[in-house]
Amino acid sequence: MVEVIRYKAKILGAGLAVWCALAAVGPLRAQQPEARIAGLERNEEYMRLLGEDLRLQQREDSTVRAVAEVRRRLRENPAEQQLHAAQILELENRIFEIRNAKGRLIDRINAIEQEWVLSNLNGSTPGRGEATATVAVPDSLKRRNLVFNGCFRDALGVDDYAALLSAQRRELEAVDYVNRLLANYAAQGELAGAYAAAATEEEAVEIHERFVALGGLNDALADSLSATWNYIFDNKSYAYGLVMEKAGCEEVLARQEERLAEAARELSALHGEVASEVLTDYLLRKRASVDFEATVAGALTLDAARDSLEGVAAQLAAIDHRLPPVRIVERSFIVYDSLAFSPAPRYTYQNPIPECRVYSVGTIYRLLVGTYATKRAASTFRGAYPLCYRIDDDGKWCYYAGSFATRDQAEAALKTAKARGFVRPEIVVWTDGQMRNLSREPEGGQAWRVEIVGAEALSDEVKAAIRDRAEGAELSRVGQQLFVVGLFDDRSLADALADELRRLEGALEIKVTEIAE
Repeated sequence: MVEVIRYKAKILGAGLAVWCALAAVGPLRAQQPEARIAGLERNEEYMRLLGEDLRLQQREDSTVRAVAEVRRRLRENPAEQQLHAAQILELENRIFEIRNAKGRLIDRINAIEQEWVLSNLNGSTPGRGEATATVAVPDSLKRRNLVFNGCFRDALGVDDYAALLSAQRRELEAVDYVNRLLANYAAQGELAGAYAAAATEEEAVEIHERFVALGGLNDALADSLSATWNYIFDNKSYAYGLVMEKAGCEEVLARQEERLAEAARELSALHGEVASEVLTDYLLRKRASVDFEATVAGALTLDAARDSLEGVAAQLAAIDHRLPPVRIVERSFIVYDSLAFSPAPRYTYQNPIPECRVYSVGTIYRLLVGTYATKRAASTFRGAYPLCYRIDDDGKWCYYAGSFATRDQAEAALKTAKARGFVRPEIVVWTDGQMRNLSREPEGGQAWRVEIVGAEALSDEVKAAIRDRAEGAELSRVGQQLFVVGLFDDRSLADALADELRRLEGALEIKVTEIAE
């Protein structure tokens, strides 16, 4: 888990690198915006949007500095981790909102620039109420936008060229999705660390809910990224392929096929080992696509575009596409206590018998020492403690004694209770919030086994863990990629082994299955 959290700084840096590489928008530091293209200074909407973008950038910079300050306080005062973690999450939510707003602004800014370029490819543009002026397309714009070169407009039909320009405009949408995915991934790493350090079950549950919510948000973002990126990829690949075919550059197309095949093989090899296969697919294919664009630019002797794309390729290569999954192994906050007896009253009017707590995670055994139609006084239970009660579905008052981690402990307490005069105490067990009365189950009862799915072979560490935690349990292969360990009479023992195996082999599916004996 520590390694996951350490990705934070790296991931945020990666997100900014993606933004700079693909959006081609540098940081704005001047107080007054400057037109990025000579000739658009008099476009009121364009200049207003640049000004809004500048203000949003300043807000983002300020918020990023605030996050850094809270992190510094967190390092200096770990005891206030919950407070600082909440502050960091709130600040990062603000950053997400700012970046979303910037993405929409930049999309419109680029659209205005593209419209200007298309209207000036022939060297002139009419101004409002002015004579026609001759304006040259700036080299800076050509360098970072391959698709604006006239050869594509000339080689493609009107509809195909419009689709290519649309794909270029949507690059920013993909960048926004990527940045948000990366930021949410980093936030999940923070939450996983906070969950592991949570002092109470209530705190852990709240953190876990936020973790799950971010996971759901990333699933939606991944769907949006997939749809957007496939649109971009398909339209650009078609347009560039058509131009290369007309230019007789078959070897360029063959090399691109090899690049894409290699990207597909790498993605397949990483199946189950990365946080988002959609994000990994985007980064792998985006690298191949930018390399292809640079090659296309070189084949068409568009040196400025080629140099720009090679710079983008270098930035993309620095982004790690193998981000491991962030997982939370649910913790059990169960408090166990042995059965004891006291001659002095342990429960009084001021300190009544408490209601039994049902834990959503983990296994706990108790002794059912009496079921009554009405509430009973503590003296009924012969000085036994700890005691608790629950009212069942029939409205009966059920009283329980002790809280044990294993069935063996419960069996030993059962003998003690009988020796103390309890007539028919029964063993009950709660597993992940579900209760069963073991004393009323037919002979043979239930058993569990641990299933390890997705492994061709087991590592030495896994085998050692099975020997240490499942002494006497049989390990066997029952399928090409399925191993089972068991049987276990005690669900808690199977759960403990499963938790240890998940820690050792996070990429494998480990589950506990109930077996009828």
